Amino acid sequence: MNEETVTLIERPYQEIVDDVLTAIVGGVVNEPIIFDIKSDLYPLAEPAQDIRGITGKASGRHHTFLKEVDFTFNIGSNGVEWDSRGTLPDDRSTFHVDYFRQNSRSPLTDINIGSVTRTLSEAISREIATVYHQVNLAYLSGFIDTAEGRSLELVVAILGLTRKTKDFAIGLVTFFRDAASFGNIAIPEGTLLTTAKGDVIFETTQPRTLQQGQVRIDAPIRASKAFKGDKGKVAAGAINQMMQPIAGIARVTNFDATFLGAEDETDAELRLRARAALRALGKGTLAALSRVIFEGRGKLTEVWDPNSPPDHRATLGTVVLLIEAEPERFASLNTAVQETRAAGVQATLVSRYVFFKPRIFATIAPGLTAAGKLKVADEIMAALQAYVDGLGSGEAAEGQKLLEAVQGVDDVTQALIVDVIVWKSDLSRPASETLVDAIVTAVQGAGSDPEAVRQAINTAVSQTPPLVPTSTRIPDRTLLQAPDGSPATDTQIESGDFQVVPLVDGQPGWVVLDIEPADIVLQERVHA
Repeated sequence: MNEETVTLIERPYQEIVDDVLTAIVGGVVNEPIIFDIKSDLYPLAEPAQDIRGITGKASGRHHTFLKEVDFTFNIGSNGVEWDSRGTLPDDRSTFHVDYFRQNSRSPLTDINIGSVTRTLSEAISREIATVYHQVNLAYLSGFIDTAEGRSLELVVAILGLTRKTKDFAIGLVTFFRDAASFGNIAIPEGTLLTTAKGDVIFETTQPRTLQQGQVRIDAPIRASKAFKGDKGKVAAGAINQMMQPIAGIARVTNFDATFLGAEDETDAELRLRARAALRALGKGTLAALSRVIFEGRGKLTEVWDPNSPPDHRATLGTVVLLIEAEPERFASLNTAVQETRAAGVQATLVSRYVFFKPRIFATIAPGLTAAGKLKVADEIMAALQAYVDGLGSGEAAEGQKLLEAVQGVDDVTQALIVDVIVWKSDLSRPASETLVDAIVTAVQGAGSDPEAVRQAINTAVSQTPPLVPTSTRIPDRTLLQAPDGSPATDTQIESGDFQVVPLVDGQPGWVVLDIEPADIVLQERVHA
């Protein structure tokens, strides 16, 4: 074993031959010397006649250095002299030198090609190299990433996995995005799907990511272990249930019938299933979710899960995470959380965001082409985004600054904000409001019997579901304010005397720009 890397040493055939021949003629084999980039001359331990070869590490990999190219034998200093123009060993690494002694007492001296000594040495070295290779293969066969074939099957067997043969039905399913969701949505391999009646279970065999703006995506599937053969063959449209809810996915279906596979599961597909099983063992904890949020430079502030106190308790199989993070980081944080969550757990990431959509009327210079007008609209959106990105937590978006950003775009001569639509993140309604609604509904259906009313109220109180935030938006015009804090009027909006205040349930948050080309109307300036 190599103590520096804790892996098996690579021993190429030619290197072993050189070592054997050097030893046979009485030379020194693999004398270790530590390389220091500040020095180019390294004396040998014994008087040498010549250097046979040098091996070591270059750029982190095993390397055989070339004589008269990378190094030379300095006879006067009896040492190795490195040439800075050649390949040098890694700094502070150990290189190994084979060299001939000046006064060797070995009776064997002929190591030329074709000699008896050379022929026997090469035959022995071939067997030694084969043993090194076999030992190395045995070592690599103990890891999921490097094992192959039967060895890989033995490695994953400890996880209860077996290779699926061509007797298991395969096909494609299509995942559809929820219209209210945004950002990237990760669909891990091993996601379980089933038919409406739950009579056949399938699992995805490859990971997929539904990108921002993408409505649907296909993923390959294979029937699970218990549904071998014709059991896994289902008609088109039969697969429509997700056994593991994925935040942002509205529905799933298969447009084509499943069919028996043409080949066995590949090593790559088996590795993906094994990694998914390992992730399920160690990632389904709040600590793991908190870690990926922290690594993404976010801050976890509140958690709703089944084990939380009553005021923060979520239904079984769900967890809601309230984070503090810049809006531009939210998509990547949500992706990391979805990749980390345990299978079968619906994880929802929320933050205190106030979204606003300005409707803009801009006058532009005449003579622009259609493509030029589209470019101007893109530049307006980029200028607004640049301003909003510069705002911190709790900082309001000011109307005058928004107008300045628009008017700073080339070819824009005048701009007007005609309307602003504002939403806030849904962090759930107050508990009292929801409870009152449930009681009123229950009493209305209980009639005039006092005992029936009492029973209805008791049922409403005990069965009111936990109140947890969602990933939806709630319209809130009160966050569009005049400079004095009063509701902004239409006149103030058009003049830019307004601000979008980032307050969600009384707590400071972040403003998020939500604008698209359809929100910008461009009109060419008319000459007087």
